Amino acid sequence: MHIAQPSIHPAATDRPTLLANATPPDNGERRTVDGADYIHFHGYWVRYYPPLEESLASRKTLIDHLTRRAFHHTEPGINTPGERLDTARAYYMNQTDPAMKRVNAAMLAGALFNRATDIFTAIVELEEKGVRISRDNELMRACGDYFKEALELGREVRHFSGEEGIDELWGEPFRAFTLPITAYYESRFIKVAQAMANIDKIVARLCELFCSRPEFSEIAPLLDGYASAARHECETMKSDVCIFDIWPRFIAAGEALGNVQPRIQNDCSRECRYVMEEAQKTLIAGRNLINWIARARVPMPRSTAAYFARCEALKERMQSC
Repeated sequence: MHIAQPSIHPAATDRPTLLANATPPDNGERRTVDGADYIHFHGYWVRYYPPLEESLASRKTLIDHLTRRAFHHTEPGINTPGERLDTARAYYMNQTDPAMKRVNAAMLAGALFNRATDIFTAIVELEEKGVRISRDNELMRACGDYFKEALELGREVRHFSGEEGIDELWGEPFRAFTLPITAYYESRFIKVAQAMANIDKIVARLCELFCSRPEFSEIAPLLDGYASAARHECETMKSDVCIFDIWPRFIAAGEALGNVQPRIQNDCSRECRYVMEEAQKTLIAGRNLINWIARARVPMPRSTAAYFARCEALKERMQSC
C-alpha cells in the first residue's frame, strides 16, 4: 500500500515507505513522509504533532482542552461546577445506595476536576500580572490534590456508552498538570499506538469470525477499510485540516460496515436464522467498540475482553449452521 495522501496513514504492518529499513525502528524514532511527521511506538507509526511550549499558560490551555474532552466522552450529568464541590462531596458521603453512590462519585470527580482547573486558571492569571507562583505554593498543592482525588474517583466514571470507565482518558488532565508538556505528549502518542493495536485486534477477531462465512462473503474489504479509517481518526488532531477528509471517511466506512446484512442461505434453518441475526448484532457491537476507541484515543481492554467473550459464544453457535 502506498501513502497516496500526506495526511493519511495505514497501520505499521502496511507502511512499507516508513518501514523500509531491515531493523525495526526504536520507540520515539521520528520520520517525515510526504511532508507529514510521524513518531514510532510499539510497532505503530503515529502522526506527530509538536508539543506546546513549556509555560503555565500552555499548560492551562492543555488542561482545559483535556478536561473538556474527558467530559465529552464520559457519561452525562457529571460535569459538576467547581463551586459545588462541597455539596457534591456531602451527597457522595451520605449516599448508601451502591448504584447511586457510583454516580455521586462520578459527579464529585467532575467537581474536583473543575475546582482544580478554576484554581489553575487563577494561577495563570496571577502569572500574567507578574506574580510568580512556585510548585510549592499552597494553591499549586491544592490544585494537584484536587486533580489526584478526581483521578482516584475516576474508577467510578463510565464512558458515555455505559460499557466501560475510561480511566486513561480521565487521568489525562492530572498527567498534564504533573508532567513536563513534552513528556505528556509522548504519553499521548503511546496511548494512540495502543489504541491502534486495540483496533487491529478487534478487526482481526471480526475477520476470523465472519470472513470465512458465506453469509458475510464480502465483508473483508469493509473491515479493512474501517480499521484503516479508525486508525487515521485516532491519530489526527481536530485542528488538522486533513480532518475534513479523515472524519467523513471514518463515518462513511462505519456506516458501510453497519449496513452489512447476512446473506441467508437457502437451506438455513429457523435456528440458524436466529444465529445470523445475533451475528449481525455482534458485528454492529464490534463496529461501535472500534468507534469508541478511535474517538477516545485510548485502548479499552475491559470492553474488548467482554466483546471477545461474546464473539466466542457466537462462534460456537455458528458452528452448527
